[in-house]
Amino acid sequence: MTSGLTKITAPPTTDTDVVAAMRGVTKTYGDVDALTDVSFDIERGRIYGLLGRNGAGKTTAMSVLTGQAIHTSGEATVFGESPFENANVLRDVCFVKESQTYPDDLCVGHVLTAAAHLLEHWDTDFADQLLDDFQLPRRRRVKKLSRGMRSALGVTIGLASRAPLTLFDEPYLGLDAVARQLFYDRLLADYAEHPRTVVLSTHLIDEVSNLLEHVIVVDRGRVVVDDSADAIRQRAVVVTGPTAAVDEFSSKGTVLHRESLGSTTRATVRTTGPDADRSRLLEAGGTVEPASLQEFVIRTTSLPHDAPSQEPQS
Repeated sequence: MTSGLTKITAPPTTDTDVVAAMRGVTKTYGDVDALTDVSFDIERGRIYGLLGRNGAGKTTAMSVLTGQAIHTSGEATVFGESPFENANVLRDVCFVKESQTYPDDLCVGHVLTAAAHLLEHWDTDFADQLLDDFQLPRRRRVKKLSRGMRSALGVTIGLASRAPLTLFDEPYLGLDAVARQLFYDRLLADYAEHPRTVVLSTHLIDEVSNLLEHVIVVDRGRVVVDDSADAIRQRAVVVTGPTAAVDEFSSKGTVLHRESLGSTTRATVRTTGPDADRSRLLEAGGTVEPASLQEFVIRTTSLPHDAPSQEPQS
């Protein structure tokens, strides 16, 4: 049985529809490396999950792509150009953060009016609908809004912007479960009618897993997973059964987590093993079930960086 982690990467794209990309990007703050040699592509018309633990580098990556931070080395492009101080690029980008700030003396209506002037693809009717959906009082000052209402204002701007590249950095954390589901529903419905590229950075992985088409996992400033959500779902499994049978099955994959109790072992495994391997496990009294995306991310980001890496054996 083997363990460790090799970066999971989707096949390189030859598509010209890349709207944002990083190539070997490093970002340092003093003696802290927030990003280290980060490379990935974000393609047109897909919903991405940018996932990872607190402090992993997700917000820094988004800040670089939206021109709010300058990377130390490497190359970052949006629509083929550097985003920093580039109005031609940024007019097609909307970045909404959990800590979004607004001038305190503005009312909700004033914020939306300003957004309409700044965001090229703004839809006023959709914004009005979202205000009603989230029961946001147009005339209330922003500084008087509850945390949940401020979150609702942020997602309203992000959705109504209909920007070709829209990034949400957990602005929905202040919403209750009902309001978050409303956000997901409105996002999916509007995305179907008005395709664009959406990047969601979130800790609520189970809630958004069905929305995601592609997953990028960042851990301690490095990209450790860059693959389609469907591929991850197919490859990541949880196996339970007699230890010998589980170990035999696991030997042809990458063990992300393993725990034993007596003669029974449970393991989260990334595998490309043939069906025959599963059959032998089932015949031995074991079970195989898909790992949830959340469990996969938790197990992937829990591995130490100095763990020995290995490729699945053929």
